[in-house]
Amino acid sequence: MTASPGFGPREPWRRFPIDSSIVRPSRVFLSPPDIGDLEKEFVLGALESGWAAPSGPDLVAFESAVAHLCGRRFGVGVSSGTAALHLALVALGVSRDDVVICSTMTFVATANAISYTGALPVFVDSEIETGNIAPELLENSIQAILASGRKIGAVIPVDFLGKAADYTAILEICTRFGIPVVADAAESLGAYHQGKPAGSFGDLSIVSFNGNKIATTSGGGMVLTNDAQLAERVRFLATQAREPVAHYEHKEIGYNYRLSNILAALGRAQVIRLPSMLGRRHSIRLAYKNLFAQARGVEVFGGDYSEDNCWLTAISVSEELPWTTSDLSKFLEERNIESRSLWKPMHLQPLYKDSESYPNGISEQLFRTGLILPSGSNLSDEQWDHIENAIKEFLELSR
Repeated sequence: MTASPGFGPREPWRRFPIDSSIVRPSRVFLSPPDIGDLEKEFVLGALESGWAAPSGPDLVAFESAVAHLCGRRFGVGVSSGTAALHLALVALGVSRDDVVICSTMTFVATANAISYTGALPVFVDSEIETGNIAPELLENSIQAILASGRKIGAVIPVDFLGKAADYTAILEICTRFGIPVVADAAESLGAYHQGKPAGSFGDLSIVSFNGNKIATTSGGGMVLTNDAQLAERVRFLATQAREPVAHYEHKEIGYNYRLSNILAALGRAQVIRLPSMLGRRHSIRLAYKNLFAQARGVEVFGGDYSEDNCWLTAISVSEELPWTTSDLSKFLEERNIESRSLWKPMHLQPLYKDSESYPNGISEQLFRTGLILPSGSNLSDEQWDHIENAIKEFLELSR
């Protein structure tokens, strides 16, 4: 491939620069909220009912619906997935100088929630096909930490991009060593592992309803468990740890983490519509697989997706190609199409670069070679055509 004069060999599309006088199409986002008439109806109903306070009947119904969806007895709705992780760890008694092991391939919220408790995050690397925590490496890290005389407060596997981690292996390992598991299912609502729903694994699990998630409450999260005492403990901590007496009585530090009843009404509608949103994201995943089927050195990331929720679709690009994911991302950005690299591993983040980690190089490879593409369930046919045409143009120019 010959680059045009003045541009590097990895910028072949610059032979056809964008005319700035042309009106660009509307922005195509990675995963915008998918809000319809049912959500408006439910939120208006909550407003008209007078339940604008944090608690209320919509929150109770939402907690029940999500718990049922995830195969759990109890759900506690809170203000964010991060708050849910924090409360889950506090409810388990995780405290200062404990060790909490988590996936290195995750968003910073997972690590931050550990830090909120004063515990020390330890990062474990990934499986190449899924990006999820590698069970064999997890076991090695547990053995090394326990051999040093330190206490492991919990293990937090993260379901990466909507694919559930290998809980069959993870739970066997953690049970053998007597270590609690908090499943970070922030990204995997509606997914499964060996026929069991994401969120059903571990002593506790959490899901997120952030604005970019497959189902949203604008902002919000939930702690899930089958343990009545743990559920009550989480609920108590989420409401400022107020003692059950007539006046305001507090014996320990609590948090203002409860989910709003109005936002829960939005969530109720999203849960009802979840099957159709899952179906749409699966169809988008298939469309990307077809689009890249003949592209040398490009694969749709994640392998078999039959049990995934396909929250976000990403590609991995061979480092032997004459172009990179950064090149493609810039090309798409010039056409007002959002894309993003896979998560930068926690052990590479400036905030956590001095933390203990057990790397195998895979998460770093995925960060270099992975790119997330628009995957929202409300992606229109016109938007898909725009994405498809842009990618085809890029691949043609990059030959």
